[in-house]
Amino acid sequence: MPKSVTSPLQKKLAAMLVEHRKAAGLRQVDLAEKMGVYQSWVTHMESGQRRIDVVELIELGKILGFDPVEVVRKLSRK
Repeated sequence: MPKSVTSPLQKKLAAMLVEHRKAAGLRQVDLAEKMGVYQSWVTHMESGQRRIDVVELIELGKILGFDPVEVVRKLSRK
């Protein structure tokens, strides 16, 4: 199995995104549909096999109902 491309900070971001997805009542497949991507994209993002760029974070915030700036603030405090 390939190694994860994530740092501890990236793993924290992924965990926060999983929490936001679940709080929004969405399954991975639901989020994928709203993002216009395959469900495997969401799986890889949440498992740390894929990094998230700023544009994706903004789009995730719109879909899941969180402020991307606040997520970055929380990450920078940890």
